[in-house]
Amino acid sequence: MKYSHPIIIQGGMGIAVSDWKLAKTVSQTGQLGVISGTAINSVLVRRLQDGDLDGHVRRGLKAFPSQSIVQKILETYYIEGGRPATQAYKRAPLYNIESSKALLQLTVVACFVEVWLAREGHQGVIGLNLLEKVQLPNMACLYGAMLAGVDYVIMGAGIPREIPGVLDLFSENKKASLKISVAGGEDEITYFDPQEVMEETSLVPLKRPFFFPIVSSAVLAANLKKKSTGRVDGFVVEGPLAGGHNAPPRGPMKLNEQGEPVYGVRDEVSLEDMVALELPFWMAGYYATPEKLAEVRAMGAHGVQVGTLFAFSDESGVKEAHRKSAIHDILTKPAPAGGWIFTDPRSSPTNFPFKAARLPGTISEEALYLSRKRICDLGYLRHAYKKEDGTVGQRCPAEPVKDYVKKGGLEEDTVGRKCLCNALMADIGMGQIQAGGAEEMPLLTAGDDLNNIARMIKPGQTSYSAKDVISYLLSLEAPAIKVTEPIAIATL
Repeated sequence: MKYSHPIIIQGGMGIAVSDWKLAKTVSQTGQLGVISGTAINSVLVRRLQDGDLDGHVRRGLKAFPSQSIVQKILETYYIEGGRPATQAYKRAPLYNIESSKALLQLTVVACFVEVWLAREGHQGVIGLNLLEKVQLPNMACLYGAMLAGVDYVIMGAGIPREIPGVLDLFSENKKASLKISVAGGEDEITYFDPQEVMEETSLVPLKRPFFFPIVSSAVLAANLKKKSTGRVDGFVVEGPLAGGHNAPPRGPMKLNEQGEPVYGVRDEVSLEDMVALELPFWMAGYYATPEKLAEVRAMGAHGVQVGTLFAFSDESGVKEAHRKSAIHDILTKPAPAGGWIFTDPRSSPTNFPFKAARLPGTISEEALYLSRKRICDLGYLRHAYKKEDGTVGQRCPAEPVKDYVKKGGLEEDTVGRKCLCNALMADIGMGQIQAGGAEEMPLLTAGDDLNNIARMIKPGQTSYSAKDVISYLLSLEAPAIKVTEPIAIATL
């Protein structure tokens, strides 16, 4: 059976840049709205500590199948009226190979609420985006999203070969596992058992969502289609001009005069080879124009994934002040040498190149970054490693250098690393108040489309909506595809 997939996928930008409000708006136009599951447990607990003043979170919590689990979360994190602005957020526990049941429950609930709110009140489709590199929370995120009826799962920053099988098992509420890479030792296994985590809740079969891995080559796509543990339904093909994490260049790392990775012919993806796989695919990374959409569709792509234009739209989860300041600078100031975007080969603890917007007041400014006291208190990008006693620990090259070296890490690996976890929380207005009262600084990420964002601003206006993005991208498509009202789209 052939399904009618949306032409446009709204990129799943974390942390909570692609929140439920943005995803819902896009979905109501008939395209694929996507929520980010990255650090979603921290997003939920900080919304609760900020008082959930509009009541959306608590409305989503009321829909969760186990109200006893919900009540424990509210008792632990909810603050009536919100915390004082100078008060630090209470942190969620850190993940481990064997995370506590309470943390797994919190993660399931957080992803459920985000998807449930995105799907509320319409018949459009909603996707979930996760990072393969952030391994430990992923199964709990997936299960929570499936409880809420998520339609698509999109996953990048790695090779998510095991995820299709996990989706198959979770659709039957069965126990699943994932391999966790361990530096200096053999892989460990982490487990998630819905029956155990959900306690006494009566579980019913769940819809198995479509699975789209994000790939940077047709070879990887073919490998995933053939060797994944379950069905792969399509691909997002992401090039080096996309925002967030990029795949490293093939071959030795070389830098241009700006200090950015140099990509070449080996990094180009053959659309002919993608078409030959006989699965739908979407192009991502600097394809956000109606002309490029028409071009790739003519070459066999189903459509495009777009992130940056949505990231700076009115419905984006980016803090309004950050978003408006960025748009103002882009409209009124000359771009820095090399453009508004810098592909930093060092900043991400994942070792993947990471794109940062060159904007004042963010830790893309080296002096601001160096003024920040290193701390790893969220831990999503930590790596598992084998200790001398044979047990497994976790470390992050962006943590305090002495701590990282003490754990067996190399000091040179810490150079230039930045705490993306805390910076991305600050992007959405949830920056932690650290010791001494210092608030974490943002680090806005975007693709190269940020250099051309001015085309979205109409005369006399200073912002634009997610619906404006959809209308712009579909302006060359057939009238029947230009959707402005909610429609029903076939799903599993």
